[in-house]
Amino acid sequence: MKLKQLSAGMLMLSGLFCASNAVANQAGEQFTQLLNEHWQTANKEQIFFRKDPDAFRMNGKLPEMSANGRERRLKYNSELLTRIDNIDVNKLSAANQVTYRLFKYEREAEAKSYQFQDHLYPLTYYSGFHSYFAGAPANMSFLTEKDYSNYLVSLADYPRYNQEHIVDMKQAIALGHTHYCESFKGYEKSISKHLVDNVEDSVFYAPLLNMPKAISVAKQSKYRQQVKTLIQDTVLPEYQAFYDFFTKEYMANCRTTAGISSVKGGDDYYQYLIEYYTTTNLSADEIHQTGLDEVARIRKEMQQIIKEVGFKGEFKDFIQFLRTDEQFYTDSALDMLEKASYITRKMAAQLPKWFSVLPRQTFDIKSSPNGGAYYVASDGSGTTPGTYFLDTKDLTSQPLYTLEALTFHEAEPGHHFQSAIAQEVDMAEFRKTLYHAAYGEGWGLYSERLGKEIGFYQNPYSDFGRLTYEAWRACRLVVDTGIHAKGWTRQQAIGYLAENTALSMADVIGQIDRYISWPAQALSYKIGEIKIRQLRAQAEKALGNKFDIRAFHDQMLKNGSLPMALLEELTMDWIKQQQS
Repeated sequence: MKLKQLSAGMLMLSGLFCASNAVANQAGEQFTQLLNEHWQTANKEQIFFRKDPDAFRMNGKLPEMSANGRERRLKYNSELLTRIDNIDVNKLSAANQVTYRLFKYEREAEAKSYQFQDHLYPLTYYSGFHSYFAGAPANMSFLTEKDYSNYLVSLADYPRYNQEHIVDMKQAIALGHTHYCESFKGYEKSISKHLVDNVEDSVFYAPLLNMPKAISVAKQSKYRQQVKTLIQDTVLPEYQAFYDFFTKEYMANCRTTAGISSVKGGDDYYQYLIEYYTTTNLSADEIHQTGLDEVARIRKEMQQIIKEVGFKGEFKDFIQFLRTDEQFYTDSALDMLEKASYITRKMAAQLPKWFSVLPRQTFDIKSSPNGGAYYVASDGSGTTPGTYFLDTKDLTSQPLYTLEALTFHEAEPGHHFQSAIAQEVDMAEFRKTLYHAAYGEGWGLYSERLGKEIGFYQNPYSDFGRLTYEAWRACRLVVDTGIHAKGWTRQQAIGYLAENTALSMADVIGQIDRYISWPAQALSYKIGEIKIRQLRAQAEKALGNKFDIRAFHDQMLKNGSLPMALLEELTMDWIKQQQS
């Protein structure tokens, strides 16, 4: 009798377990379907919320940037938030729970973005929709006829895309949300440089110069003629139209005060941007003070190096020496690229000692088409590499003593590592291209410092370059908040950055204009790096001799891009797992 009762009880428990399993499977399937639908829609819209803008590529019809497009996306995002609330997160697997929380965070952040004026600012000091469009072909692989056919569609669609941005910028003029006059002097050159006399000199013709042999000669000839016609009759007239609008209308109404707080609703907009870029709730005052503290700390380390090299003079004299001595500069673009390549290969040999997971993807090193140094991730298809772009047009803005730090930040183990590993991990598609600035730039800055631990910066000037880059990121906390929350002038900000870093004066001025035109983005570097360093210190303290630097670095990268709070929570969970 007891055996029968026991069997019945076991059957009941088994039934409950099966029912529970069924509910969990149902929740998992429901969530997977939601993610798949969202990704299909994002690909159709070609708008991927919180994706690195440097990675813009064409793929047939261009994104719709009109008010109708924004309204459609807003409505769809609201529907997603409603649907995700109907999924019980506790019924999902541990991995899916992380994805759920991240997806919900992103949808809530996207919903908030529609309340603000982001669309009124499609330009920054370094770039804009027109330069991203012009830079896209260099980031793409042209291997098949479909690639070229899609390219034709993109070029043909540019007039609509261009005009939709111009409509937004006219609205910006009407609402007083234009850029600061002084920071945008000469910006029209970023447009006019594409108004070439010979179509074959255009960046848009470059994909036709070396076409795959698999495409017949007749087809190649046809594509070349079609692209020439589109560039001449469609693309160039639109660049001319944008040039005329920018020079005659937009700059005639440019903003006369540097800070975003000077425009209507500017204070609220700046706080929103702080939250967006740092993924924290820090105030401008808190960030400003953190910057002052970090600048003071780093200055002591810089002074120590000045003492070690036996320099006779004050800090400002040493900075002037670095900015003007020929030994710290090259006059050859090829030499710059070769030096950066050498640094990456020397670093690659050391990485297995510090990471147990290495990316399979490769990366290239090229001169940047629009100036500045940055990294563009692969498109994930397996046909394009990542690319580390270096500014070789203005060689005075890239001293050699900062080249190691820059290379570790942009390439390995910085941006290339984090983006390549994210694309190779088995996780939801939206997570593979997600880019939280605090996480991404924080890891890049952490990588600069990691280079010191690995054994680089043997030259004291190069080590000073590392510190000047760290000081530069700390200064950003001071000057960005100073400009946009405390009423600092452009000249005041230039003076502060020049006095506290060894950046070239050309770079100092360019950087301040960048911060003026791109509020809060520059805060992400130091805020993210401080958090990663804090997490490492906590792990080292909690684990003692059990701490494994390779395992810690893998933990930092294996989940792709994350907001700071979620990164911290997952790291704390990882520490507990290591302890047990």
